[in-house]
Amino acid sequence: MKYRHRFRVRAPLERVAEFHSRTARLAVLTPPPMVVRLHRAPGIQREGDEVDFTMWLGPLPIRWTARIDSVSETDFVDRQVHGPFRSWRHRHAYAPIDADTTEVTDEVQAELKTHWLWSVVGALMWFSLPLLFAYRGWKTRSVLEARPIWAES
Repeated sequence: MKYRHRFRVRAPLERVAEFHSRTARLAVLTPPPMVVRLHRAPGIQREGDEVDFTMWLGPLPIRWTARIDSVSETDFVDRQVHGPFRSWRHRHAYAPIDADTTEVTDEVQAELKTHWLWSVVGALMWFSLPLLFAYRGWKTRSVLEARPIWAES
């Protein structure tokens, strides 16, 4: 299965990449009613780091461990080590449109587990990706495009 989502944000590439490099942003970028609790995570993601978290889908806790496979100035890739899918690879890419605008592209490749329960959970999560990434785009824009109060005239 493959999924792709793109959006633009009025912020320079460096600012967008820095925003997404901080592991704690995972909780900020997760829409309610989902809740993310980080158990183990680096402050800033680097190649080889692992992020261990629980994602609550209502009353259902889903434990997930992801490894950061690669990091560059324009993208990073995380891969599920342990979690609800047989496999999961997520590439976060950033491309400058101009000096003040960046296009963010999320590409996810995944396979469902064969166990009946996990295949249902995985399918529900997969079909919620458009909502998840629409929220992430909105939240990224609302944070990075916000004007400080002192900048208003």
